[in-house]
Amino acid sequence: MLCFRAALVLLAVSFLAQTLRAEDASKPLGEPVLEPSTLNCLGVYWVVGGDANKNARIEIEYRKAGSEEWKPGYLLFRVEQSAQDPSKHEDGKGSKASVQVPDGAWLFAGSVVNLTPGTDYELHLKLIDADGGAAEKTLTTRTAVEPITPKDMHVRHVAPGSGGGSGSEQDPYKGLAAANAVAKPGDLFIVHAGTYDAFETDKSGELGHPIIWRGEGAAVIDAKGKAPKAIAAGGIHDVWFEKLELCNAAYGIVTHDSERIVLRRCHIHGVEYGLAATRNTKGNMNGYFVTDNVIEGPSVWPRSKGIENARGIQVTGSGHVVAYNRIHGFGDALDTFPSVKCAAIDFHNNDISLCTDDGIEMDYSERNTRCFNNRFVNIFQGVSVQPVFGGPVYIFRNVLCNLGMEPFKMHNSPSGVLVMHNTVIKNGMPLVLYPGKKVRNSVYRNNLFLGTEANYAYECTGEMAGCDFDYDGFGGGPFKKVMKWSNTPYVTVDDLKAKSGVYKHIVMLDTPNIFASGFLPPADVAKEVDPSKLDLRLKPGTMAIDAGEALANFSDGFSGKAPDLGAYELGADAPFYGPRPEK
Repeated sequence: MLCFRAALVLLAVSFLAQTLRAEDASKPLGEPVLEPSTLNCLGVYWVVGGDANKNARIEIEYRKAGSEEWKPGYLLFRVEQSAQDPSKHEDGKGSKASVQVPDGAWLFAGSVVNLTPGTDYELHLKLIDADGGAAEKTLTTRTAVEPITPKDMHVRHVAPGSGGGSGSEQDPYKGLAAANAVAKPGDLFIVHAGTYDAFETDKSGELGHPIIWRGEGAAVIDAKGKAPKAIAAGGIHDVWFEKLELCNAAYGIVTHDSERIVLRRCHIHGVEYGLAATRNTKGNMNGYFVTDNVIEGPSVWPRSKGIENARGIQVTGSGHVVAYNRIHGFGDALDTFPSVKCAAIDFHNNDISLCTDDGIEMDYSERNTRCFNNRFVNIFQGVSVQPVFGGPVYIFRNVLCNLGMEPFKMHNSPSGVLVMHNTVIKNGMPLVLYPGKKVRNSVYRNNLFLGTEANYAYECTGEMAGCDFDYDGFGGGPFKKVMKWSNTPYVTVDDLKAKSGVYKHIVMLDTPNIFASGFLPPADVAKEVDPSKLDLRLKPGTMAIDAGEALANFSDGFSGKAPDLGAYELGADAPFYGPRPEK
């Protein structure tokens, strides 16, 4: 009898072990999926079942098509299961997740960055799990290219007026409404100098045959305060607006529910909102190029009115590029917005100043939104992620100077935020976070934070759950205590390293004088810093040099034994911020 019972126990143990191993083994649920490409980035995601013990990983490597050399990318990010569905978030905003993940399965997502526009690439994904279920896939795709005017456009002419005209240079259409009445795919409207009334268009181009509205000289669309929108262009596709001046309306331009819109080299001012593209009813908003614009709002520095409604650019959807713009004088300069899909959007090389709320909001992002190579100066708070629905959201290689409060506003329980290689300069504590609600599953690496005399180098009063912060550098001060992490104070670096579970490789800089320009943290936040005179490239010999961790793809090309902290590698040129010179 004892032998029989022992055999039953062994059989039960064996069955349980096999069951556990089956649950621990990974199983791809379908093929990996490419996100819409942008100029410099490619995003991908893959749904994987099993892996109950969470020890699987997905490696990614990439190469230009035809090249023999594969380059390692940053591991795909394991999205927190409870975070990826916007409809379940406690704030009640956001639609159902655009990628449905079965119960018990995992979403892995990630981006390859710093790529060449208009180039074919191969991405090789390798699912690795010691418990079984290994798989490999190779995907072929292409980065986007900036829109180029097709050669076969039908050129028509528009002049100020009201009705009539044939569209020739000698007999232009009188007014934008007259031109719009006959607009069709492939039309290039030269909008001649002069003042035009507020304009509404419902005409669409075609893929490869857009409708283009291009100003020549001072072509001004002036709503004169009589219309809410200088340009209303909702529910259309393949329409470009170039070199126009939009003014004196609540909204400069509104393009809800639209696809493949270009807004380029326009000047928008005298508005509460610059570009609003936030209604994505069918989930098909994609492919915007918003570049080289100057957008000016009503806000002034220092902040005196609290949170202002004024917004420079608001977008949702996917596959958008918002780059090389100069945005000044708003509550927020750039925002993502909740909708049926908010993924694969890039904000980069923008010159952002004087924002009385947030420089950029990545709020309500699902995954693979990216904020990089931007300059923020005289901003109340830097980059907001309240919330992020699992991510990853990438914030890297940005410069933030003269901030009123939090460099990275991680409120409303975000999950999946990666903050890497940023330079932050502010008065007082150089890094602060007052989240209120739990911050989850987020990573900081290789950032540089400089401040002035304060209680802490970093004060974090909220609960940090599953977060991995390390290899950041802090300087300035003096600081009475090194850090408050997850609402627990740590007096010394040794105390922090031994007890906090984070910052095992923290770098405490012995001086704030680390920039070749001699720039120091501002003594008075109310005094504006001139962005054009700001140079935060490192000085040789400082402790920030070679102090970071090598991050595949994100710190490639570093010189020395390790990457430098902050946005700029020693000896590298600073990025170009704001509108580029015309060629």
